[in-house]
Amino acid sequence: MFEKEPKPFVKWAGGKRQLLDILLKNIPESFSNYHEPFVGGGALYFRLWSEGLIKKAHLNDYNPELMEAYRVIKSRPSELIEELKSTKYRNESETYYGIRAETPRDSIEKVARFLYLNKTAFNGLYRVNSKGGFNVPFGKYKNPKICNEENIMLVSEALKKATLFNDDFSIVLKYAKPKDFAYFDPPYYPISKTSSFTNYTKLDFTEEDQRRLQSVYSQLDKKDIHVMLSNSAAPFITELYSNYNTVGVMARRAINCKADKRGPVPEIVALNY
Repeated sequence: MFEKEPKPFVKWAGGKRQLLDILLKNIPESFSNYHEPFVGGGALYFRLWSEGLIKKAHLNDYNPELMEAYRVIKSRPSELIEELKSTKYRNESETYYGIRAETPRDSIEKVARFLYLNKTAFNGLYRVNSKGGFNVPFGKYKNPKICNEENIMLVSEALKKATLFNDDFSIVLKYAKPKDFAYFDPPYYPISKTSSFTNYTKLDFTEEDQRRLQSVYSQLDKKDIHVMLSNSAAPFITELYSNYNTVGVMARRAINCKADKRGPVPEIVALNY
């Protein structure tokens, strides 16, 4: 048990901080290595690390900017902190749109831009258009914490036990071994036609991707790997995982452009154990 727990360094659509207690109640009694093919903000990983439950981890996400942020925080946290503390990153509309329009090549500057936009964009939303361009307007927050120095250093320490990937979620099949634990938190299948939010990258997560994910889940199950998955409780999803143990939960969506659309929605946690 560590004295302080690292927190997700980005606000991420579908983040699991609010569901941590439920997820923790349903983790395997014991496991070897940990795998998270849709790591996102990493809330569950950081909690498991702080509880001393991580031996070795494989963390993956298809979003290249997110995974570059993980890599820089893991290996170059002090340089990133120094960059974020510069006067360049002011919480002003003109500054925001200027930085949003930039395409830096240096890794530290790219990650600083990514974190700055995440902290100052409207509702902390990460969204890209069909060309992969970040297109969220300025958030007009009074005093966002653009540089959380303490948390960046805690995250860096936690990532020492992790190998990082920027690949398709099926990469888990290459590394997961019997008695390991894999947690899937994919872009959720929409409950309704108007609730879809899958554009974390310029490629949407389609119904066919959901079927492919279920196939990967099934393959891991046959290899004696503990598997847990979160998704919406849409009939399509509940049918896909009808052969496994499921736990129903109600979760509040933290990211939505309309406050009245952030109410509790039904979700499931599917377990093969």
